Amino acid sequence: MTRILFHGGHVFDGTGSPPERADVVVEDGHILDIGIGLDGDESIELEGRTVLPGLFDCHVHFLYSGDLDTLRGAMRPFSLRYFEAIANMAATLRTGITSVREASGSDLGVKTAVERGLVAGPRMQISIAMLSQTGGHGDQTVPSGACFTWQHAYPGHPTGIVDGPEEMRRRVRELIREGADVIKVATSGGVLSPRDDPRHGHFRDDELAVLVAEAEAAGRAVMAHAQATDGIKAAVRNGIRSIEHGIFLDDEAISMMLDRGTWLVPTLCAPRAVIAGAEAGMQLDAAVIRKAHEVLEIHSESFRRAVDGGVKVAMGTDSGVGPHGRNLEELGLMVEHSSMSPLDAWVATTSSAARLCGVDSRLGTVEPGKIADLTVLEGDLSDLNKLAERIWGVWKEGVRVV
Repeated sequence: MTRILFHGGHVFDGTGSPPERADVVVEDGHILDIGIGLDGDESIELEGRTVLPGLFDCHVHFLYSGDLDTLRGAMRPFSLRYFEAIANMAATLRTGITSVREASGSDLGVKTAVERGLVAGPRMQISIAMLSQTGGHGDQTVPSGACFTWQHAYPGHPTGIVDGPEEMRRRVRELIREGADVIKVATSGGVLSPRDDPRHGHFRDDELAVLVAEAEAAGRAVMAHAQATDGIKAAVRNGIRSIEHGIFLDDEAISMMLDRGTWLVPTLCAPRAVIAGAEAGMQLDAAVIRKAHEVLEIHSESFRRAVDGGVKVAMGTDSGVGPHGRNLEELGLMVEHSSMSPLDAWVATTSSAARLCGVDSRLGTVEPGKIADLTVLEGDLSDLNKLAERIWGVWKEGVRVV
């Protein structure tokens, strides 16, 4: 078997230790050795570059492409988004991201297409559909009674709208049957949904308890779109693994997350993407634009307080709300709006993200025995500017894909 030598660069192993000069040897899709003076059958020269673990984005939507105009979306052919997803996955891979949690949209067919090599894309944990109460964040019914839904029901992709414990139980079982790796639920309103408020919690404890029990029985974790304080606390109280967004955190919610070991995936990019889209002329409902502006400052402040309090953080962007391929801008935002250092941000998108996703035994660090998902970056890791332009190469399981 060919031994590939990554020679002459630095290695950031994903644990938070500063990069050190070292070589990496890859064989049969796995990392064989790390050190100085190693050899291989094929050498890749990396002077001035750094080898990192393949990066993670724990919150993406490949079937959405950053166009939030609901009327324009309603006029698009249904299957077109699957072809657009091919470009979205490739753009994500080009940023060095080799693993994602798909936070609703992609079904098992999209994941299988990547696994079979039919299209290029990151490793994927799919949630298929986001569970939402009637009138909640996943319910796109507008005042006229029309429904510009994000989540069409079709074979392999059940509707996410559920009410009551028994309906919740059945829908979780359906999602698992259709191939969901993780279950997603909206425990609050959101910015993009037309008829709810990000400050209002959704679902009651009896519904969430059934959700978590059914997911755990099948070995699945649960992620919660949770912006409202009450929605965050309900998610944590019922054993949900990660809080997505976490906009209205208070001291009690942070304390609960620490007690339960709950993760935060902040997606600081998301409201900024909505505002940028509106400023670029995208036709958005006035309420959506208003909500995006209202949450911007408190979102950043909540993230800062969570980091200062010691909450576990994994990187996620909500890409699809904004353009794909700009994922690494989240790292700069995390550093700008908290006490995190650049190395902390890199940990959030490598080993911490792998732990959240439950794959840290195989991915997330550069060490012997791990799968050789690797990203090579030009320049200094402490410089978070123009990161997408500085990705020099990406490998999945020892095969160069970018």
